[in-house]
Amino acid sequence: MQSVQIFGVKNSQATRAAERFFKERRVSIHFVDLKVKPMSPGEIKRFIDRFGLGSLLDPGGKAYVDAGLKYLKLSDSELLARIEKEPGLLRLPLVRAANRLSIGHDEDAWKVMLTAPAAKVT
Repeated sequence: MQSVQIFGVKNSQATRAAERFFKERRVSIHFVDLKVKPMSPGEIKRFIDRFGLGSLLDPGGKAYVDAGLKYLKLSDSELLARIEKEPGLLRLPLVRAANRLSIGHDEDAWKVMLTAPAAKVT
């Protein structure tokens, strides 16, 4: 296992849980604070291609409710622009290890990232 990339925000409990999970297993972590630096379009596309844009959103989150997204009909590009401005709309953390991805607090997926050899990302 080389390293993992964790996209999240510092004050997110799930993001801190992911950091703790990998640190306890001595995995090197590259943390990207989405409040400081938004995800690149290519990076977010990788997660959207795997899970779908709707799966990346956290409909129970405060940011989602405050933005009124339950009642708005937005195009994917409008939604992506909102996500860039407000990372709290996402189910954090987004974790990537080579070509393996996970969204939200998902220890089962994290364990698979540690055990299975992963192919290089193309």
